[in-house]
Amino acid sequence: MTGYSHQKRFLVAVDCIIFGFDGQQLKLLLIQRGFEPEKGKWSLMGGFVEKEESFELAAGRVLHKLTGLENVYMEQLYAFSDPARDPIERTASITYFALIDINQYKHQISKDYHAEWFPLNKIPKLIFDHTEMVEMAKEKLRYKAALHPILFELLPEKFTLPQLQVLYEGVYDSTFDKRNFSRKVLSTGLLVKQKEKEKESSKRGAFYFKLDKRKYKTKFDAFLNFIPNPHKLK
Repeated sequence: MTGYSHQKRFLVAVDCIIFGFDGQQLKLLLIQRGFEPEKGKWSLMGGFVEKEESFELAAGRVLHKLTGLENVYMEQLYAFSDPARDPIERTASITYFALIDINQYKHQISKDYHAEWFPLNKIPKLIFDHTEMVEMAKEKLRYKAALHPILFELLPEKFTLPQLQVLYEGVYDSTFDKRNFSRKVLSTGLLVKQKEKEKESSKRGAFYFKLDKRKYKTKFDAFLNFIPNPHKLK
């Protein structure tokens, strides 16, 4: 057999929702679309799946093309398949979300795509169904972060508890009690306190912490749930 007869073909693409944290705000990486339709409009980074590629390889290729990054945290989100989602041709999109530390990789972002980081509360109008993709990725991130320590993927090697709290507050669009947050995070046993302090934010300074990577791997699926009602966020 050379193929299935009497079957119509359509395109398959991948789109990447790339979240980043710069120490102060949780942000989304967008590009300006370089071709019609919607040329010049803000868009997620995406591309068509090539004949010999898996969806995962295609998403990795797209992410690497834009950021130069490899082996970052990336997870498949959802398949968007509305027949009318692309006005030119029937195209299904397999979406992935990725988590990166902005400060570590900001010089690697490709200038070819006019990429720009946007705070989550200032995201511009996006093409096609990309806004729906972003909203679904935000919901998934909130749910996952309540059960697993994935937000550490957004942090530098050394970070402070105030930075970690700002990150969680950005993800959940909420304010957490400082003492309770610190107590619950430290109770996970995932953090190793350092001798140095970060003194740019205050005179007293805040101690740096590092992630215990060995415990991170063993506790990834048994993380202490300190976000209320995570199942409501799914």
